[in-house]
Amino acid sequence: MYDFAYHKPTTLADAAKLLADPDAKAVSGGHTLIPALKHRLNKPSALVDLSGIAEMKGIRREGNAIIIGALTRHVEVANSAEVKAAIPALAYLASHIGDVQVRNRGTIGGSVSNNDPAADYPAAVLGLGATIHTNKRKIAADDFFQGMFTTALAADEILVAVEFPIPEKAGYAKMKNPASRYVMAGVFVSKGTGGVRVAVNGAGPCVFRQADMEKALAANWSANAVAGIAQSADGMNSDIHGSAEYRAHLVGVMAKRAMAAAG
Repeated sequence: MYDFAYHKPTTLADAAKLLADPDAKAVSGGHTLIPALKHRLNKPSALVDLSGIAEMKGIRREGNAIIIGALTRHVEVANSAEVKAAIPALAYLASHIGDVQVRNRGTIGGSVSNNDPAADYPAAVLGLGATIHTNKRKIAADDFFQGMFTTALAADEILVAVEFPIPEKAGYAKMKNPASRYVMAGVFVSKGTGGVRVAVNGAGPCVFRQADMEKALAANWSANAVAGIAQSADGMNSDIHGSAEYRAHLVGVMAKRAMAAAG
């Protein structure tokens, strides 16, 4: 580690002022930033701890949507009666993130804003067509994720909440690395007023929609509809844990499992 200033504001306005410094970094659960600090991959002059901001916490239903504050922990989403009733697939996803320690510390806002290729929540955000609320604007899921660890958030912009439309049906399935529990390939499917959406995480550098599967499921909502659709290996992640071809194959397997879960 190295020296840096530490701030813990209690209001969103105060946090925004502190983050106006281009060398300051926001931290919530810290699962991405703290390891980066330890390895000198990130060297901010100040850390702005968002955990004391009450207005960025909590889960509520508004009309046909579930709104989750950015500082809401994974375990809270997993155990929420509101989420379980409205979007069971989202509660299931949250309950299978990392391990118990991760779920009791990690937050939805940190996961979504970091856009780690192997994170779970980006699949739900894109797969449900969610809306990102920041301290400045609202951003559609299709416009939010821009590449590996890259989003539409400006340097001084804070993710405040995520608004999930309630689907008719939804399901999620993933193949996780047995050691790290990070996603090697995952698929989130949903059917709602906005149509059918299929989001893939873990397999590529950034979460993405699988258009061929969406078209097939729009015509026939069943696991059989995606059985014959092959995901191209071009551009897929490849490392010691799995080749691009293996991950591409997993996309098809996880899509069928996600459909089985969705019903």
